[in-house]
Amino acid sequence: MKTIMVVEDEKTIRDELKALLETSGYKAILLEKFDNTLENILNNKFDLLLLDINLPNVNGELILREFRKKSNIPVIMVTSRVKETDEVLSMSYGADDYITKPYNPTILLLRIANIFKRMENNTSTSYYDDVKVYQNKGLLVKDDKELDLTKNEMIIFSCLLSNRGNIVTRDELMTELWNNEEYVNENALTVNISRLRAKLEEFGIENAIETRKGQGYKLL
Repeated sequence: MKTIMVVEDEKTIRDELKALLETSGYKAILLEKFDNTLENILNNKFDLLLLDINLPNVNGELILREFRKKSNIPVIMVTSRVKETDEVLSMSYGADDYITKPYNPTILLLRIANIFKRMENNTSTSYYDDVKVYQNKGLLVKDDKELDLTKNEMIIFSCLLSNRGNIVTRDELMTELWNNEEYVNENALTVNISRLRAKLEEFGIENAIETRKGQGYKLL
């Protein structure tokens, strides 16, 4: 069951959205306090954010801009405004879609479903033994445990995984990072590999990455 967070200050609309989402098979989380809006949003776990532009004491577009610095979770902006500039700003700040009030419930549900469908189609999943590797999400999953990796860490891990059992040189890893527009130097590569090792060990995967002096690295 997908979880959708609703950030809407009008109680009537908030409750309507909750009822609509839950009868459509989603779990709904409602934000009801707007003193620390961004922090309150980030303290919850969800799969999609419905974010109103008109919020108490803060502009929803500014919340979106700050949210995008910390999360890639899809966002649909909800507003009563009809200005084209609002739509342009929302999209430029990282919104995945935009809908105006009064919204058509069927259209809203279709847009939500389309985003989830797009996410599923774009999610590249592979395996490292009994660990699921969600490359586009930067996530490793084993049983009920999850491990979040940074973009650089996932690029390195994915490269090693696709060449498992073989040595991958530092130059090859650097090239892979640069191909993904992650411009790192030698020192940054060393730091990222050290952090990746530490995260894997904390996750319960010990001694996964072997260093071959003067040659590179191998995923065991």
